[in-house]
Amino acid sequence: MKHLLVVQHSKTGATRALIEAAMDGMRDPAIAGIECRLLAALEASPEDVSWADALLLGTPENFGYMSGALKYFFDSIYYECLDHTQGLPYALIVKAGNDGRGAVRAIERIVSGLAWRGVADPLVVRGELTGEAREAARELGMTLAAGLEAGVF
Repeated sequence: MKHLLVVQHSKTGATRALIEAAMDGMRDPAIAGIECRLLAALEASPEDVSWADALLLGTPENFGYMSGALKYFFDSIYYECLDHTQGLPYALIVKAGNDGRGAVRAIERIVSGLAWRGVADPLVVRGELTGEAREAARELGMTLAAGLEAGVF
């Protein structure tokens, strides 16, 4: 059994809706052998990250940056995970009010320090939450889970 950890923060519910769509993709009937765990960014611990074989991160864009809760997650796990999670595959969803670039850039800097490995382009959803955006999140979740199941990541 492979373990996929989803760490997210959502104040308004839009990021959470994208994460739920991604988790629908992870639970596609064609994918077996994947256990998913969803945690709020303020609750996830270094032990949770160590449990994971891959991660999906979700955050709103706040003031051109990731949410404070996701930053807290990184602050609380960074040094304990630094030497033990190198190469960990991850994907990212950003619900952006602006363009999302600042949030993506900040997260990529941190995960680069952790030596995690991005396995998909970040999904940045700008503006209204549409069916198309939800489908893109679902596809990202399915891709992450299927790649993990197949041993691609």
